[in-house]
Amino acid sequence: MDDLDKYILERKKRSPEFAQTFDRGYEQFKIGVLLKQARKEAGLTQEQVAQKLNTKKSAISRIENHAEDIRLSTLETFAEAIGKNLRLELA
Repeated sequence: MDDLDKYILERKKRSPEFAQTFDRGYEQFKIGVLLKQARKEAGLTQEQVAQKLNTKKSAISRIENHAEDIRLSTLETFAEAIGKNLRLELA
């Protein structure tokens, strides 16, 4: 475990509010990273995905970099645009 991981773990222990906020933010970050990775694996640029979704490149960038409060329908159409299927899991 590196110093950053130790710090985060210690902060989570001291502050339940920090833990909840951190975990929620991390999950949103992961969604954006997964979308970006899937788009790149499909060999598409943000501009190409934007054209398929009839939107602007900046909207695709926002989805990939700030995925908080993203609608399920947006995730579904993004997935379709890059030739993927959306699969959700509750854990």
